Amino acid sequence: MMTSKERVLTVFAQQVPDRVPVDYAANSGIDQRLKQHFGLQPDDYVGLCAALGVDFMAVNAPYCGPKRHADDPARGVVANEWGIRQRWIEHESGGYWDFCDFPLQEASEEDVAAWPLPSPDDYDYSHIGELCRQYRDKALYVGNPGVADVINANGMLRGMEQTLIDLISDEPAGLLLARRRVEIQLQVLERMLEAAQGQMAFLWMGEDLGTQIAPIVGLDLYRRNIRPLHERVVALAKAYNLPVMIHSCGSSSWAFEDFIEMGIAAVDTLQPEAAHMAPAYLKKTFGGRLAFHGCISTAGPVATGTVAEVVADCRRTLDIMMPGGGYCFAPTHCLQDNSPTENVVAMYETARRHGTY
Repeated sequence: MMTSKERVLTVFAQQVPDRVPVDYAANSGIDQRLKQHFGLQPDDYVGLCAALGVDFMAVNAPYCGPKRHADDPARGVVANEWGIRQRWIEHESGGYWDFCDFPLQEASEEDVAAWPLPSPDDYDYSHIGELCRQYRDKALYVGNPGVADVINANGMLRGMEQTLIDLISDEPAGLLLARRRVEIQLQVLERMLEAAQGQMAFLWMGEDLGTQIAPIVGLDLYRRNIRPLHERVVALAKAYNLPVMIHSCGSSSWAFEDFIEMGIAAVDTLQPEAAHMAPAYLKKTFGGRLAFHGCISTAGPVATGTVAEVVADCRRTLDIMMPGGGYCFAPTHCLQDNSPTENVVAMYETARRHGTY
């Protein structure tokens, strides 16, 4: 039997593991219901991952610096260290943090240059070495889908419309914001990798490049204003001999050849209902050259079907993606609060029962 780290690295290397690696991400409502189902404490994330058979574990450096951007308690608005502002929105099955205000929407290049951003010194790296030793058999990773995600992150500060205008028109303010943010992220990641002392399995980065029906931006624009930043993250990972996984929601397979050319090992999300993202198409077109992480739709049977339909959907995906290796079983994004608990449990039981080679 392989360790989780060996299992994931085997898949990223396009080889066959002992079983399909498994990952987990969920919104708070379904996360708490799953912990209750397994008799766990509300904060027992490690216990839940053990119950679900999860192989992956994030290693983070929490922000511990000064409060650079003010909250607005009267409106329920909170601001993080980047100045991104959110407010909690309730809905019938839970809630979510909604982005609001977009403080740099009309900012000039000078305004962006003066916008307070965190320093790499503002993060706490002190626990990383011990965490890596404690969980050395897990597939530990640094980064997340928010690393180098120009469209998403700029959109949180400048609004989506202005962000797309920035990219199309080569607007200096928007491009400077993206460069400043990625530069800080690179320094934080390198500090984390140094603290990990060779224990990380891979680096995770991201960018949402597609809608459900088409690309968000063209390939020429991606290569001009986004890929150079992605290449810097890949270069950092290569300097530490780490493979890279990239997250991209929606119809994004149009960019996969560029991912391969850059040396990216795996791609995450893989929404099967989006155009040109069906598991069979991905496996046929990119199998053996990219590893896949995702494919279990959070808008499909897990959210809307019966237990039997969940099992059938997961088995069908495993049958397509498992042959020859190269597949990690995971939801396409965070499992949503409208997903019945029994459906999510069935999803992970199916991976355990039918994901063995």
